[in-house]
Amino acid sequence: MQGSSRRENRGMKFTDGYWSVKKEMTPLYAVEYADSRRKGDELTIYAPAKNIAHRGDSLNLGMLTIRLSSPMEDVIKVSVVHFEGTAYKGPFAEINQTSPHISIEETEDFITYQSGHTKAVVDKRPNSWGIRFLDGDREMTNTGFRNMANILNNETGRKYTVDALAIDVDEYIYGLGERFTPFVKNGQVVDMWNEDGGTASEISYKNIPFYITNKGYGILLDNEGDASYEIASEKVERIQFSVEGERLDYYVINGHTPKGTIQKYAELTGKPALPPAWSFGLWLTTSFTTNYDEETTSSFIQGMADRDIPLHVFHFDCFWMEGFEWCNFVWDPKTFPDPEGMLKRYHQRGLKICVWINPYIGQKSPLFAEGMEYGYLVKKSNGDVWQTDMWQAGMGLVDFTNPEAVKWCQGKLKTLLDMGVDCFKTDFGERIPVKDIAYYDGSDPVKMHNYYTFLYNKAVFELLERERGEGEAVLFARSATVGGQQFPAHWGGDCSASYPSMAETLRSGLSLACGGFGFWSHDISGFENTAPADIYKRWCQFGLLSSHSRLHGSSSYRVPWMFDDEACDVLRKFVKLKCSLMPYLYRQAVVSHEEGTPMMRPMFVEFPEDRACETLDKQYMLGDSLLVAPIFKESGEVEYYVPEGKWQNILTGETVEGGKWQKETYDYFHMPLLARPNTILAVGNNSERPDYDYAEGITLYLVNMEDGKATETAVTDLQGNTVLTVKARRNGKTVTVCAEGRTKHVTYKIMGNEELEVAVE
Repeated sequence: MQGSSRRENRGMKFTDGYWSVKKEMTPLYAVEYADSRRKGDELTIYAPAKNIAHRGDSLNLGMLTIRLSSPMEDVIKVSVVHFEGTAYKGPFAEINQTSPHISIEETEDFITYQSGHTKAVVDKRPNSWGIRFLDGDREMTNTGFRNMANILNNETGRKYTVDALAIDVDEYIYGLGERFTPFVKNGQVVDMWNEDGGTASEISYKNIPFYITNKGYGILLDNEGDASYEIASEKVERIQFSVEGERLDYYVINGHTPKGTIQKYAELTGKPALPPAWSFGLWLTTSFTTNYDEETTSSFIQGMADRDIPLHVFHFDCFWMEGFEWCNFVWDPKTFPDPEGMLKRYHQRGLKICVWINPYIGQKSPLFAEGMEYGYLVKKSNGDVWQTDMWQAGMGLVDFTNPEAVKWCQGKLKTLLDMGVDCFKTDFGERIPVKDIAYYDGSDPVKMHNYYTFLYNKAVFELLERERGEGEAVLFARSATVGGQQFPAHWGGDCSASYPSMAETLRSGLSLACGGFGFWSHDISGFENTAPADIYKRWCQFGLLSSHSRLHGSSSYRVPWMFDDEACDVLRKFVKLKCSLMPYLYRQAVVSHEEGTPMMRPMFVEFPEDRACETLDKQYMLGDSLLVAPIFKESGEVEYYVPEGKWQNILTGETVEGGKWQKETYDYFHMPLLARPNTILAVGNNSERPDYDYAEGITLYLVNMEDGKATETAVTDLQGNTVLTVKARRNGKTVTVCAEGRTKHVTYKIMGNEELEVAVE
């Protein structure tokens, strides 16, 4: 988009090999400890750029000021500043703060700053600058010689603040948002800059400057601007991150394990809201540029009913509005002459309705003149409204830093809710202009480029919660930044109709999950192009075993009968399977909401001690107890790894011995869907809807219970309240079950290759 050009110096490398600095760069490195001051629970350290051997060495010398603080237990914030007098404007990510106990201890050689079990140990010895970050006595990472710096580019006059943290032997880096590149980030250059680039590129819609490692800690860079990461790519022993300006802030987050760190990050930046149970059903859309009216959409809905394929949400994409008028938030009268009546008719069929929106206002839209008159659109520095012909002719952007503009936009959306729309798909929010831009609240335009989507999605989500009630709000968001996980769900776009694109889609979802995004979807069968029937059917399996499931495309419809008859059978089977699994799935959604653990999670997050899980990117855990391995080959062949224990394929009934790789071939009605050993798998009595009474007529499968092992689970209602808790323990050939709550209509069954008895206490 015009005006949103990325920084001139992408991939910020400052050195020319290990020995030399680039000729145009002048670094000011922290070289040694000079002094420190304590103010309350904050520790300030002064680190000059050379060894101070005598008084004269303090003259004509730069110095870095480093502050250590802690917003919550086991989180240490590091602030590195060169010139403090330089303006440091927001926006800043919202950080939740508690009152952790802090201790600061000083010896002759070291100062230790401690929050919880997490320590920052500052080296005071002459010419020995460094900070070690410890989990108890275990070193997580460190910064030291020629790592922390403020660097001047002599050719451009730009300055950058940098740090480079150690990467250990066998340490892997994960996360940094929705990334389509290899899942393990070692060796990559990553820039935090939201753009729409498609899944086959390095460009991402959801940039999250937060990574975790298999050592169990994470680093959050507290900067919404154009941050750059060199991940074992410039300095192969370190991960370097840099931002333009005189200041760098980052948080060392120690949850002790990868899962614990994701939870701690979510606690710090916001836990996902709990989506309504109906949102976990099957979504069907009109697709993007297809021709459609009520007759067309009704034929799709009826076609699904005729084929006994449960459908739960219907989505109207862009062209529910008239062309050139995106967004006016008014149904195109030529195509939809009776929108209120249509929505009422669809509601009578048990459907929820979603419509596409974005924060852009085309000049032809009546809202453009209104927004311009009241000052609700983003302006240039000279007071003009910023406009472009890209996407929509003469379009402007809603300025969400203006509270009145937020209310104005929400008012337009409320009209849609009042007529029967249930939720929104919030598209775009990336490629926001940065040059010659003046926001209402004076925000830094470069930082607003990524942060804009947070304000946009927050405005929409808060409206939904206000109008539909807490627990009933759901939006499908494309772009995101830190904290965006609070507004679920998010979808990965724009994928192509191919197996490689299907695989890169999964990689992006697993990377996003490392940033606390609990609920994630994708365009089943690919957005671009039209998939052959084979890919459509395999993608249906994968899509219905994601937290959210949406059939969507670009220039062609995505109803299964347009692929082949078998596609209808496959889609039907997996929709009904997902509905029957909702007692298990919704409990996992509640855990994501309460703890911040994503529903779809990388294998290493659930099995941190299993080294074989550290690089797996073609399979995942759906909740804590189901392993899913999508099939990415036309032959139906799949290779996947199974951790230790006896797992149970709930589709085939076969027991799979773990601790090794499996190579199998499946038809379209089966795939690797394995229940973890010592699991109580809750299966409901309804395969038609995702929202029903989960405890009524529930079957609890006791999966491959090991002798002497105990396990437990819970079942919730549609508000996320626990209504049934079950504990089980195996002794010999008997599994003893103890249940509390709604126990009247519960059936217990053994799943596995052993004949065991169930005793209910």
